[in-house]
Amino acid sequence: METVVTVGLDGSPESLAAARWAADEAERRKLTLRLLHAWPLLVPEPTRVPAEMDQNYWARRIVHKARAELQARHPGLAIVGSLVADDAQDALLRAASESVMIVLGSRGLVPVESYFLGDISMSVVARADVPVVLVRAEVSEQRPQPAPVAEGGVVVALKLHGPCDDLLEFAFGIAAARGVALRAVHGQSLPLVAYAPWGVDHDVTEEITRDTRQRVHQILLPWRDKFPLVEVSDSIALESPAKAVVRAAHGAGLLVVGRRKHRPALPHLGPVAQAAIHHARCPVAVVPHR
Repeated sequence: METVVTVGLDGSPESLAAARWAADEAERRKLTLRLLHAWPLLVPEPTRVPAEMDQNYWARRIVHKARAELQARHPGLAIVGSLVADDAQDALLRAASESVMIVLGSRGLVPVESYFLGDISMSVVARADVPVVLVRAEVSEQRPQPAPVAEGGVVVALKLHGPCDDLLEFAFGIAAARGVALRAVHGQSLPLVAYAPWGVDHDVTEEITRDTRQRVHQILLPWRDKFPLVEVSDSIALESPAKAVVRAAHGAGLLVVGRRKHRPALPHLGPVAQAAIHHARCPVAVVPHR
C-alpha cells in the first residue's frame, strides 16, 4: 500500500489545508489519498441508528466533509476515508509504514509568525520512517483562510557531511513532479580563524565559499544527471545553517529539510529542522535519512 499519501484530519482549518496540499500532491504523482481520523473512543459501526445517537457521527462527518470537497476539486483522484479507534500518534506512525508520505496541519499563532505543533505532530515528525509534510493555514482573527497551494520552487537544506540521498531524492522528485526549480541551500557559520582584529578576513571567507561551492556541486552533480529537466541552483551562506535555510524559504512552494534516523526511544530533531518547522511560512517536508 506504498502508493498512498496519508493526511491526518482533526476538523481544523489547518488539517483541511494539509488535506488540500496532500490531494494536489497525490494527483500529481497519481497516488491514492488517504484521509485518516483517529479517535480512541470510536465504537463498532452501528446499524440504523439516528444521527443524534451515533457516537461516531462527528468523526465520520470530519472525513466525509473533507472527502466531498477534495473529490469535487479532483474528480479523478482516488480518495479513501479511514476512521481508526486508536491514539492519533500511534495511528499516524502505523500509517507511515503504508504511505509514501504523511501530511499534517500546523497551527499558526497570530500575531506571532511561527508554528505551534502539538506533541502528536512533533512526535510523528521525529519518529516516522517516511517524509512528513507540515502545512499551515493563514489564520487571521476575523477570518480563517487556508493558504493556497504555492507553486513556487523547492528549497532543500543541504548538509555536506554524511549521506543525503533520501533527502535529495525527495526534493528532486517533488521539483520534477511540479515542474519547478530547485534551490540547494547550505549555511555554514564562520570559524574563528575567519575573524581578524579589524573584522572578517575576506580572503578566508572567499576560500571557504569557493571550497564549499565545489563540494555542493559534487553532491548535486549526479542528481542533475538523474533529473535533467529540473532547473537547479545553489546558495552558500556564511551564517548559521538554521538562519540560512529559513531565509531561503521565503517565497518557496516547499522547504525540504533532513532528519537523522534514530532509535525509536530517542526521537530527535536538529536545529535546522526545528527552525524550519517553527519559522518557515511555506509547507515544510522533514525527510528521515541515515
